[in-house]
Amino acid sequence: MLIKVVNPNTSRPMTEMIGRSAHAVAAAGTEILAVTAPMGPASIESHYDEALAVPGVLAETRDADGYVIACFGDPGLDAAREVARGPVVGMAEAAMRAASYLGRGFSVVTTLDRSRGRTWDLAERYGVGRFCRGVHACGIRVLDLDQDPDARKTITAACRHALERDESDAIVLGCAGMTHLVADLAVEVGAPVVDGVQAATLAVQSLLTMGLRTGDRGEYAAPPPKPYSGLLHGFGR
Repeated sequence: MLIKVVNPNTSRPMTEMIGRSAHAVAAAGTEILAVTAPMGPASIESHYDEALAVPGVLAETRDADGYVIACFGDPGLDAAREVARGPVVGMAEAAMRAASYLGRGFSVVTTLDRSRGRTWDLAERYGVGRFCRGVHACGIRVLDLDQDPDARKTITAACRHALERDESDAIVLGCAGMTHLVADLAVEVGAPVVDGVQAATLAVQSLLTMGLRTGDRGEYAAPPPKPYSGLLHGFGR
């Protein structure tokens, strides 16, 4: 099976890191193809960024058996499910659902404070709001996660603070740019740490193994054909 892991921002170094993370958990016989969105923002840190990232996600939702959206806002998830021929899983969706299996509650550690509201919205949407005990920002911008020499120390401190303050049982990492830290963080904070890239990769793999895909009898049926104009001309169906 071929799983395409789509990085909705245009940072190729982040795509390479995401690909390594997905490869690490893929089963024998599962091919992972990590791709960078062909258009969009360099990082996704606002509603504006997220909206402009969606065309790039949709441009890559083709030619694979299943798809992972590797951004914690899960941009374009519903639209991708309408056009993909295989299952599509967002990393926030997968991470929060996985964390809900690990105890009574989890905390999310994300990048900027402005991302916290969106994370709470997603927890409610995915039906895990009662498990989410807190959303905490570490104050590091996405593109600085692998550049700031103090990033790991700062994120570790944020995870420890979240576990203590929220009395939670697990941590969910709220950015694909943190995926390379997951194993070390789990050791350092002494609690399960869930990376959404890996959780989503395994979710898609499991769905494909069971022969399942998105239902297309209702809302997720293919969008009605119509012309699109301007920059979106190529997205007409």
